[in-house]
Amino acid sequence: MYYNTSMKKYGGAHRVKNVTGMAQISIDLKPARSVSDVYINQEMDLTNLAKYIDKKKKAGENVTYFHAFLTAIGKTVYNRPKLNYFVANRHLWEHGKIVLSFVAKVSFDDHAEEMMVMIPIEKNDTIYTIGEKVMKKVDSFRKKRSDNIDKKGANSAIDVLAKMPNCIRVPLIGFLKWTDKKGLLPASLAEDNLYYSTMIVSNLGSIGCGAIHHNITDFGNSSSLLTMGEIEDKEVIIDGKKEVRKICEWGMNFDERIADGYYFAKSADLLQYFLSNPEELEKPIGEKINLKEIR
Repeated sequence: MYYNTSMKKYGGAHRVKNVTGMAQISIDLKPARSVSDVYINQEMDLTNLAKYIDKKKKAGENVTYFHAFLTAIGKTVYNRPKLNYFVANRHLWEHGKIVLSFVAKVSFDDHAEEMMVMIPIEKNDTIYTIGEKVMKKVDSFRKKRSDNIDKKGANSAIDVLAKMPNCIRVPLIGFLKWTDKKGLLPASLAEDNLYYSTMIVSNLGSIGCGAIHHNITDFGNSSSLLTMGEIEDKEVIIDGKKEVRKICEWGMNFDERIADGYYFAKSADLLQYFLSNPEELEKPIGEKINLKEIR
């Protein structure tokens, strides 16, 4: 069963059965996603990942931190399936696929256009295949002039809507929000629409910015948003001794109705495990991890 006709391209969704009483009442008390998000600050140790990426670059392989982040997140979601849940019409649903999304600038200047990018994550994906997907998507519009980009789906629709006068645009957007709520949003408007993804990701460290907490929205069905800040050398105490490690702050927003705090905390632990053991990123994303062995 599909919750929304516009989600068919991304595997649709199915109702989650046997929802606990606590979870259902939480949904009823907080029917809006925008007032249900919780914030987690997590300093991730990327020391081993930095060495891994440096080694790969010296070997001539195009592996980036962002590719590693997306792969680690994908592996975490496959092992922690509640991160792929969302709430709609006071019911709990699970996405049919894991889809990570982000916004990419056409070029690095103040007036450059931004494009929404969706990356479907498959069970057999690795850091290499995910890197190829990202580069293919981003390169497809960065190699062209802003006025010559072949836009599709939501990227095209927002340009059309933005040019309309207020008297037409405002009620039309209100109508589209209503169709989204009822599961009737046209399929073309979910294509390349980051609000129809498992998780929205933003690597702010790439522009010299720290991690932030960015609110999640009621439109669409994305239940989480992760940002990563700059990677910095920082003194930490390990076994009573000072060490300088590569530390990156992550800002995580989750819809608290899809899981409890313990689940989110364990998920953050698993994410750190993958970042600390980057060789795991070369294995298929769908490979299961024994969570009891990593804490």
